[in-house]
Amino acid sequence: MTLTAALAIVAGLVLAAVVAHGAWNARRAGPRQPQTMQPVERAEPTFSAPVLPEVPDPPVLAAAGAASARQGPRIDALIDAIVAVRLESPVSGEFVLAHAPSTRRAGSKPFLLEGLDADSGDWEPVALGRRYSELQAGVQLANRSGALNEIEYSEFAQLMQGFAESVGALIELPDMLEVAARAKELDAFAGQHDAQLTVNLRANDVAWSPGYLQQVAARHGFVPGAVSGRLVLPSIEDHHALLTLSFDARAALADEPEMAAVREATLSLDVPQTPESAEPFEAWQQAARKLADDLGATLVDDQGHAVTLHAFHAIGQELKQMYRALEARDLAAGSASARRLFS
Repeated sequence: MTLTAALAIVAGLVLAAVVAHGAWNARRAGPRQPQTMQPVERAEPTFSAPVLPEVPDPPVLAAAGAASARQGPRIDALIDAIVAVRLESPVSGEFVLAHAPSTRRAGSKPFLLEGLDADSGDWEPVALGRRYSELQAGVQLANRSGALNEIEYSEFAQLMQGFAESVGALIELPDMLEVAARAKELDAFAGQHDAQLTVNLRANDVAWSPGYLQQVAARHGFVPGAVSGRLVLPSIEDHHALLTLSFDARAALADEPEMAAVREATLSLDVPQTPESAEPFEAWQQAARKLADDLGATLVDDQGHAVTLHAFHAIGQELKQMYRALEARDLAAGSASARRLFS
């Protein structure tokens, strides 16, 4: 072998080593990628008590959703201003729905329409194939957008007056000033008892790709939410979201999401939306610790301070007082009315 040929071989080996080293450094610096699943059996990590719920099979979720759609939200005197609609004679559900307002909102406040079933004597959301001897509508006094104001109430009143005329009925509108006063008082109560607990998971060293984050979260029961960059842990009690894990939606929507780097995610618990019986606080803090361990992350608050076990304990004690206050107002966390009020 000539000296020239030998030098060419050595140069080629050195070049290959440099390229390989550069590729290794690039891979090391990039976000963590989800692991390819191998066809072997292995035990997945599990939680100690309370056990976080597994995701129900699709047929169960579908059946629950259908039942919820049939029942629908109900008018509640605690959080609604109710308008009675007096009919001259029973009317069909088809007739009512054909003349009902095209919108069920007055500004930022939803309103509901119910009928008194002529056969059963029960109030229910107006449905096809039923006959109703009376009707009533209820506009929500407050939600997270604030209290029902006079403009919104006037809009609701006009919709009801037009509806009453179209079905040949008389309506009884509550006094606007009284409704506004109730709305402000309820909004003040809600503002004092609206808790949304959050803790941030901050990557210690290597960032995560969206796929890696989703894969780790899936081991603990999280499934993709309706919004990009959001994962939810369903409750086995009623299929509402128990916890929410969110991250930068831009990373989830990136053209090459495997190259997008996520360095922080937020684990949230919407307290008024979740029944106490589901032990959501315990699930929240355990999920936070487990996810932090698996992701290689530190738990921090919004100011970047590390969240300690003592901090979790203090939050738990305050939460118990909030649950009792909501119950005393007949707005227990996770109840249908509480979910409407805190939405």
